[in-house]
Amino acid sequence: MKAQVKAQVKAQGTANAQRQFDPVAGHPTPQVAFADVTLDLGGKTIIENLSLGVQPAEFLCIVGASGCGKTTALRLAAGLYQPTRGKVTFDGQPMREPRREIAIVFQDYGKALLPWRTAAGNVSLALEAGGMPAAERPARIEELLRTVGLPGHAGKYPAEMSGGMQQRLQIARCLAQEPKTLLMDEPFGALDAMTRQGLQDEVLSLVAASGVTVIFVTHDLDEAIYLGDRVIGLLPHPGRIGIELPVNLPRPRDQLSTREHPEFLRLRRQLFDFIKATEQ
Repeated sequence: MKAQVKAQVKAQGTANAQRQFDPVAGHPTPQVAFADVTLDLGGKTIIENLSLGVQPAEFLCIVGASGCGKTTALRLAAGLYQPTRGKVTFDGQPMREPRREIAIVFQDYGKALLPWRTAAGNVSLALEAGGMPAAERPARIEELLRTVGLPGHAGKYPAEMSGGMQQRLQIARCLAQEPKTLLMDEPFGALDAMTRQGLQDEVLSLVAASGVTVIFVTHDLDEAIYLGDRVIGLLPHPGRIGIELPVNLPRPRDQLSTREHPEFLRLRRQLFDFIKATEQ
């Protein structure tokens, strides 16, 4: 069984590495696209021949073993890295630097937030960068804090807030940019199970209401299936696509019924076998 899974992973990984990105007929231009992207850092190939398109309003999840290049792929999408070969585009234009239309939610919310600014001040940072007049900011800040479930907390500093509240605050600051794409790097990894599930549902509600595109990196297979429209699994050393699964589960998702759905369990087993094979 292990040998069969390994052979399937190797074959699918090779096919995906060699393919050219070609949008499905009738689909709009991908919002984020990787075309034969290779990234070398310090003399080592981190990402190799990555070709991938993310459609507007799609929720794409990326999983894989530690060190497979998940976060590196996210940084390429953000314009923080430039590929050694190939091309990354946003709305059909080359990504040469970070853009305001792309916001990043980091796992370490403690370092992402400014500890000397209140909740309102942290959200205001994005509004200030966007040039919003000072007189207009308080109403927008109140609206954003209410949207992420933090009404009445505008005057609190990050140190006075729980981990879940700090992550909500970071999401509010990202939403203040009015991004078209949200890049999320294991944003709930440090949270307890109940807080994590609550934030998963809140993010799904925010995404549904805003129509924003999401690329979400996680180690949690259940989380990837629960949130995503599609799940990509990366092979390690170097990072490249090894498996790609559409998630055909009804929305809105439910923490109980969705996770008990036969399709959820089938996808979970398939991803589990993939990850296990890559770690051999």
